[in-house]
Amino acid sequence: MGAMVFGGACLQGIGGLGFAMFCAPLALLLFPELVPGPLLALGCPLALLAMVREFRAIEWSTAGYALAGRAGGALLATAVLQLASPATLSVLFALLILTGVGLSLRGWRVRATPVASGTAGFASGLMGTITSAGAPPLAIAMQNLPPAPLRATLGCIFFLGSAISLAALQAAGRVSGGELLVGLLLIPWMLAGFAVSGPLSTRISARGLRSGLLTLASLSALAVLAQAFFHV
Repeated sequence: MGAMVFGGACLQGIGGLGFAMFCAPLALLLFPELVPGPLLALGCPLALLAMVREFRAIEWSTAGYALAGRAGGALLATAVLQLASPATLSVLFALLILTGVGLSLRGWRVRATPVASGTAGFASGLMGTITSAGAPPLAIAMQNLPPAPLRATLGCIFFLGSAISLAALQAAGRVSGGELLVGLLLIPWMLAGFAVSGPLSTRISARGLRSGLLTLASLSALAVLAQAFFHV
C-alpha cells in the first residue's frame, strides 16, 4: 500500500494529477478497502500541497467552474449509487474517457472554457465519488494548459473536490472512521512521494505533460474496465 501511495503521489506532484488514476485501479484489484474513502482522504492533503507549491499560477475562474460542476456530480453520485451498480457506472465512465482520449489524439483541441471546465468537473465529481478516480475528465479538459497553471489549478480543484466527495460519501454512509484511519497511516508515504516530485516537475515540457496526462487517463480507464470484467 505504501509503495502504491508513494508512486501515485510522485506522479501527481509532477503532472498535477495521477494519484487516484494510478492508485484507484490497483487498489480495486489489490486493496479494495482503500476505495473510495481512504484514497480520497489521502488525495485531499496531497492536492493542498500541490496547490500551495504553485499558488500564484492558479487559474481561479477555471477552478471555480470545475468545482461547481464537481459539487453537482458528487451530490448526484450519492443518489446514483442507490440506483445503479458501481461496476456498470465504472465501465460507462471508462468508455467515455477512452473516447475523449481518442478524439484528442486525432486532433480535437480542448480549451478550458467555462462550459468545458464545468462539464469536466461534473463528470469528475460523479466518477471520483463512485470510483475514487475523478481525474480523467479533468485531464482531457485541461490538457493544453501550461505545466505550472495546470498543476496549481488541478491542486485547487482536487483539494476542495476531494473534501466535497468525502462529505457526500459520509452523508451516504459509505465511509467509516476505520477506513479513514487506514488513510491517515499512509500519509508518510504520500508526503515522501510528493517531496520526490519537486525536482522532477521542473524538467517536464508542456508537450510531454500533455502526453503523460492522456496516457494516464487511458491506462486508468483500461484498468477500470479490466477490474469490472474481472469481477463479472
